[in-house]
Amino acid sequence: MQIIAANYLYLSMNSESDFIKTVFGLKLKQLRQKKNWSLQDLAVKTGLSKSYLNEIENGKKYPKHDKIIQLSESLNSTFDELVSTKLDKSLAPFNDILQSDFFKEIPLDLFGISKNNLISIISDAPKKVTAFINALIEISQNYNLGKERFYFAVLRSFQELYDNYFPEIEEKAVEFSKENKMNIGKDLRAYVLENILTDNFHYTIRSENFESFGTLDNLRSLFIPEQKLLLLNRKLEKDQKTFILAKEIGFNVLELKNRPNTYSWLDFGSFEEILNNFYASYFAGALLISKEQTLERTSDFFLQHTWEPKSFEELIENFTDSPETFYYRLTNLLSSELGIKDLFYLCLVKKKNSDKIQILKELHLNHQQAPHANAMNEHYCRRWIAVKNLHHLKENETLTDAQISHYKDQGVSYLVISTSQKNPFSDGSNRSYCLGILLNSQTIKKIGFIKSPTLKTINVGVTCESCSIADCEVRQAPPLRLEKEQFNLSMKNAIEKMRKISIADE
Repeated sequence: MQIIAANYLYLSMNSESDFIKTVFGLKLKQLRQKKNWSLQDLAVKTGLSKSYLNEIENGKKYPKHDKIIQLSESLNSTFDELVSTKLDKSLAPFNDILQSDFFKEIPLDLFGISKNNLISIISDAPKKVTAFINALIEISQNYNLGKERFYFAVLRSFQELYDNYFPEIEEKAVEFSKENKMNIGKDLRAYVLENILTDNFHYTIRSENFESFGTLDNLRSLFIPEQKLLLLNRKLEKDQKTFILAKEIGFNVLELKNRPNTYSWLDFGSFEEILNNFYASYFAGALLISKEQTLERTSDFFLQHTWEPKSFEELIENFTDSPETFYYRLTNLLSSELGIKDLFYLCLVKKKNSDKIQILKELHLNHQQAPHANAMNEHYCRRWIAVKNLHHLKENETLTDAQISHYKDQGVSYLVISTSQKNPFSDGSNRSYCLGILLNSQTIKKIGFIKSPTLKTINVGVTCESCSIADCEVRQAPPLRLEKEQFNLSMKNAIEKMRKISIADE
């Protein structure tokens, strides 16, 4: 009876929490299905309505004492077994999910999934779904997929579903610029944004020497909400400072209360903070780089018949001194406004005195997944234009180039444009930003310089470990993963051949 008292106390003290109702509904449904009863069968045996039982199973209602007795007697279960929050082996991992903040931290409604949908799926096939959950947990542990990487993977999926274009935020940025008589563009001065933050949103803004705080040297800004105090690293360049100020305005205009307080290192407590951080960053991009002007000048650029790196650098310089901001802005607009829907964006980094290349950011607005970040310490293809740029980059140089990358093993080709530069906010590391456009009948018509003699076609792979290019002059590792796949295929073919011979002999 202590279990019963604890359950009812929990329900009365915390009406918002539906953990116990959910567990009760799962157990009820599981017991009913073990007897091969429909909801109507259970309704007849208990005298309770079908709709009422359905609400119990979906975790919406918790039955009173007398109703639980009716249910336990009909299902040949004891009262205590039915009200206990302990789940059997087939649902044990789901118990951990229910008691965690999973449903709060991941806004399933963004993907059209309600909690009850998920619960129903699990309760319909508990052993199969639980095995699937266990497999995901094991994979995440083996490949070090922590909470942070999981959240960013969810965010990328969300962006990709919407083609990384959010018209409501675009409109908010335009409205705000008009209300404050601002001209969106490169000439927008940081002090204008600073005055808006202090006058309209009552901020205090200070420049600080973050270097004196050790590891904070790489932090760009710190917001202290209790004082509405924004601290900016003195090392910030003009464009970096302008972006941070625009992003702070975004948090306020979009009324995003739950937010991270640091940039660019993120310390977060929930997925909502990651999502709101993205929304504010999107607002900043829309405020700083005009949608209409970008579309007009980018369209003109794609109509050119010759690929000239200088032309693309000039295109960037029309809008910003930050290639990263411009490349990312293109991912907002090319798909939605110019009809170039199959594209990817990557940000790669090479640290000083190291040959290792890492992909820091990625976005795929298509169904092709090459290239893709790899968490197994494999070697990214050195034939990528972005990787070649990183290795050839000189001190304080900005290097832009392009190529047609043909992924031989996948049978697809991309036009890839890349700009590399020294990252001013790290210990001598270099960064490459690249935009890849899948070449098909639609995109080829939109790119005037696709047959330019200055644009080379290069066979590339994703990683050396999975690449079949035999004569690669820059290979960093043998194709171990590819060899394993080929061995498995050879085994399957040999088994099939033996099977057919055995059947013929009979």
